[in-house]
Amino acid sequence: MSESGTSGSGRGSGPQRGGSGGQTGGQNAGQGGGQGGRGRDGSQRNAQGRERNRGPQRGFTENAPSQRTRRADPARLVAFEVLRAVAAEDAYANLVLPARIRHHGLDKRDAGFATELSYGALRGQGTYDAILARCVDRPLDQLDPAILDALRIGAHQLLAMRVPAHAALDQTVGLARAVIGAGPSALINAVLRKVSAHTLEEWLDLLLSDETDETKKAAIRYAHPEWIVRALRQSLVAHGRPVSEISDLLEADNAAPVVNLVALPGLGSLDEALEGGATPGELVEGSALSSGGDLGRLASVREGTTRVQDVGSQLVARAMAAVDLGTGTEGTGSPGEEKAAERWLDMCAGPGGKAALLGALARERGATLLANEPAPHRAKLVRQALAAVPHEVWHVRTGDGREVGTEMPESFDRVLVDAPCTGLGALRRRPESRWRRTPKDLTDLGPLQRELLKSALDAVKPGGVVAYVTCSPHPAETTAVVSDVLRKRDDLELLDAGAALDSVSLTGHLDAGHELTAQLWPHVHRTDAMFLALIHKKA
Repeated sequence: MSESGTSGSGRGSGPQRGGSGGQTGGQNAGQGGGQGGRGRDGSQRNAQGRERNRGPQRGFTENAPSQRTRRADPARLVAFEVLRAVAAEDAYANLVLPARIRHHGLDKRDAGFATELSYGALRGQGTYDAILARCVDRPLDQLDPAILDALRIGAHQLLAMRVPAHAALDQTVGLARAVIGAGPSALINAVLRKVSAHTLEEWLDLLLSDETDETKKAAIRYAHPEWIVRALRQSLVAHGRPVSEISDLLEADNAAPVVNLVALPGLGSLDEALEGGATPGELVEGSALSSGGDLGRLASVREGTTRVQDVGSQLVARAMAAVDLGTGTEGTGSPGEEKAAERWLDMCAGPGGKAALLGALARERGATLLANEPAPHRAKLVRQALAAVPHEVWHVRTGDGREVGTEMPESFDRVLVDAPCTGLGALRRRPESRWRRTPKDLTDLGPLQRELLKSALDAVKPGGVVAYVTCSPHPAETTAVVSDVLRKRDDLELLDAGAALDSVSLTGHLDAGHELTAQLWPHVHRTDAMFLALIHKKA
């Protein structure tokens, strides 16, 4: 984001500290359509071309009531609606945001501004709430939730975006006046003036001056719940990395994720994306990093042969597909008989990203894919994701993955178990999830993860391989699950997952392996924190 704000809408450039935009097609923030403009000398000018608002950056003009903004700027309104949907309806920001952008007809620049504001306010919620608590004369939980969301939006503009302070205040108060009411807008005005008195670093110094607990300090500075800070520290150690990397990991969680693209092997091409400004991916074949814009404009994306998919997901899917199974699945042994085509299973396929990549890889290798998904609406998404792959290659089953091992024992050569998990490895892409998850989720998900892995091991043929994958680095969801299941059987062995990832990466050495399992990291690999264990069933 590089455009300075206009006096009308106060668009500013990107975040001052870290990144907090979201993956919604990589739009950039820019100027909005205000009533005035900026002169060539950088001065603010009204519709008649006269200079105004010549005060310092952090000062405010004391407009008369009749001159104050009384409308909701569309980009800020989108951000407010996203925060309200997340808080009141338990919605997912990445699903709500594109729909609200389309509803309000935002152009590319305004869509980028709304994206940064929505995702940034959600990610930074813990830090902003700590600051707001110093500026409000009552506990935050006694504020109307809509008022608190408006304050978070204002705080993010003031502290982490290059929006002129007067514009951030005026437009946020105007938003509040339009959608909440005149009374609350006065409170929001007063509170945000107090917020604007300090920079973010100054606020952090004030908040942390008397704090000695390192976990609490990191939680406030990097806007993570304390339990997640502790969990990620534990995760680093469990996967062989120094605990001193925790600050880098937390910072990486707050950086704007780059949009990753994948061209389905043998079906898609990145040429169109590269011509549009994307750059080739550095970690895996057939990937690219989007330079921004509406990806829906690309014909290959609309057709489904090029897809948005984190490179970590691409790596683990390719690693499973590349495992050498030796002679493969043999026929009856009759002279001249060819070995049978491999059968692959994606046990937890929804919403279909990895299934589409596996389907394309299966097609290239003469294999077939069964994609299993228990939820009917997600099974529909899987079919849509696989539509670009020839239909004779794949089939979608709607059913409980825990039953596959019993219903289809020893039927598959390769099985992917992308198990439901807390998603602690994708906090940068799911800005609200860090505030929703609790330690209880680890306890609740553990039995399901173990049952799915057991079912997969029953479903795989002797000589086959099961890939256990989670988008979480927490040992309770990764190494503990694998070791618990393996400990109860003597027909299984771990393959070197780190070496398998290296074999499909362009670098040849990802430094992801530890004790035969592998863990990718946002701060090391610039991917989601994907875990991979490859389990071989002995023939």
